Amino acid sequence: MPLDKSEYVSSIWKDDIFKDKVVFCTGGNGSICSAQVRALVHLGANACIVGRNVEKTEGMAKDIATARPGSKVLGLGAVDVRSMESLEKAVATCIKELGRIDFCIAGAAGNFLAPMAQLSANAFKTVIDIDLIGSYNCAKACLPHLIAAAKEFPTAKTTTPSGRIIFISATLHYGGTPLQTHAVAAKAGVDALSSQVCIEYGPLGVTSNVISPGPIGGTEGMDRLAKKVQPGKEPWKTIPSGRWGGVKDISDATVYLFSDAANYVNGEVLVVDGGAWRTAQTGRDFQYPDFLIQGGGVEGVGGMKKAKGDSKL
Repeated sequence: MPLDKSEYVSSIWKDDIFKDKVVFCTGGNGSICSAQVRALVHLGANACIVGRNVEKTEGMAKDIATARPGSKVLGLGAVDVRSMESLEKAVATCIKELGRIDFCIAGAAGNFLAPMAQLSANAFKTVIDIDLIGSYNCAKACLPHLIAAAKEFPTAKTTTPSGRIIFISATLHYGGTPLQTHAVAAKAGVDALSSQVCIEYGPLGVTSNVISPGPIGGTEGMDRLAKKVQPGKEPWKTIPSGRWGGVKDISDATVYLFSDAANYVNGEVLVVDGGAWRTAQTGRDFQYPDFLIQGGGVEGVGGMKKAKGDSKL
């Protein structure tokens, strides 16, 4: 359904900063990626989103198109990112219908919760194939067109740069995450892949960066992977910013990295999680942030120091 602008992009951006640009996005029918594309379309771009589910992808494309009258948004279903041939056909259709590709978002992903003891080799491979191999295939198919776009609109000489790719990753592998061996390995590979694209294609005018979302409320991922919130046990209390993120937080990061403001940002990982990964382990034995606010002394562990004076925050 059509969304109000305030739900997917900040008002700080000029409405036409991506006028006549084209974005190609895998996973574009998902909660986060559709919001990213919707923001770009609202700000002047046309788009091509791809996904495996035909009805869902085509329906989302029509919905995204409501973000700006006159926009062109293609929805290509039956596209499997694990197949290079499938992606190459999708990219060819995008070029035929929209004429170019200025920006690419490699966002297709798959995930589930399972301890390693119950994780089959095939299940592990499936996530690697979708998240990592799929990201590689997406980049491989789009890079010739991103290079061409970067030559037409070189970063140093225009305020409407082209030739940029964003990989969607996660913070799971920073400290390791239980039940996520498959996703941890895949996302670590995605980060490394982006770095390689930066190194090898930066001299050709392409920038490659990563956005690593934290827990984003109201998304398919959170609905499938997180427990229902229990009163008094709100999980966002362990996040320094005190809330779950919204899709707009990721969209705004996307607009920034594709805009003139990020001309010299290349090979970077932009974590958008409210500081969540930095406190991921704090709630295991002590309730964060209540323990710090109340100023209690550390008890029950071998390495501790007695509090001196009033240590309340």
